Amino acid sequence: MTTPSLRWGFTTGTAAVAAALGAVRWLLARPTLRVSVRLPGGGVLSIPLGGCRAVPGGAEAWVVKDGGDDPDVTHGLAVVARVALVPGGEILLEAGEGIGVVTRPGLPVPVGERAINPTPRRMLEEHLRGELPPGLGVRVVLSIPGGEEVAARTFNPRLGVEGGLSVLGTQGVVRPMSEPALTATLRAELSVLAAEGRRAVCLVPGNYGREMARSLGVPEGPLVGMSNFAGEALAAAADLGFRELLLVGQVGKFAKLAAGSRDTHSARSDGRLEALGAYAALHGASPEAVRRVLEANTADEAACALLETEPGRKALEETARRAAASAARICGTAERVACVVFALPRRELARWGDVEALTASLRRGPEEEERP
Repeated sequence: MTTPSLRWGFTTGTAAVAAALGAVRWLLARPTLRVSVRLPGGGVLSIPLGGCRAVPGGAEAWVVKDGGDDPDVTHGLAVVARVALVPGGEILLEAGEGIGVVTRPGLPVPVGERAINPTPRRMLEEHLRGELPPGLGVRVVLSIPGGEEVAARTFNPRLGVEGGLSVLGTQGVVRPMSEPALTATLRAELSVLAAEGRRAVCLVPGNYGREMARSLGVPEGPLVGMSNFAGEALAAAADLGFRELLLVGQVGKFAKLAAGSRDTHSARSDGRLEALGAYAALHGASPEAVRRVLEANTADEAACALLETEPGRKALEETARRAAASAARICGTAERVACVVFALPRRELARWGDVEALTASLRRGPEEEERP
């Protein structure tokens, strides 16, 4: 399955279904090298088995996870299904090594259960039901060897999935782009916080923003990385009813947000220097000072030059104010918004709003959060 230039892959859920199908067919004396999996979004995917063998009491098959051209840490892992036939017609699903446990509410799997999402569970039952003769059921134990180690490099610990990976797949395939995965994870992380009762959140573009927020006293729990998807993050925050927002980010990203950009990726939006130059001119900077801003190599360079003059400092405050105002427009439920703009390395340039009060609110637990 391909796009004109990028190869599609398949999800851990689809891999699990394929492995279970292969193992059941081995037990029923119908061994095969490939299996066809019907996808939830339509279509059929032919998936090769990595191997199949007899084990005590049943059979075991595995599929090597193929993430296509999407950056995916699960690519190349074996998704293993061990099956045993049981009387009575039931399909019993269990999880073994490398599959995590849900520890926080807000995900589609209840707290305390293993992280196998509803769509793969449904796919597994539908496919295996069509293979089994009447009156015969099967016990399926899924595992992902090495999954616990790999999970530490994913969003799972922040989402409340501990000890392993999630078996995922709403569409069954991995699209060759990271944006849908990132925005879905972003919304899921906010959903977990909302389910815990939080109504205050700190949004940062990336690791530098996270470090800066931590230096301001923001705890890790309500701190969410939004990457370049400021609009997606703020819209999700509105949908989930967040009322307090603290934004902490580099001046280049937030100059774009201040100017109205919802996607701050350099390939899709710019105007950082133009925005900073316009704000400097608005506050009385000389034509020469504005020209230096426009001719700077980076937004950080321009911002550090602005710090040297009063109009420049007011321009940076204007950036923080407008970024906060943009955030409030997108997240219509927000009653209090504050913004901190910085340059590397963690040099605060300007802030807008009551940062201290929001930081204090973020340090409190969900049940203690102060309503403005």
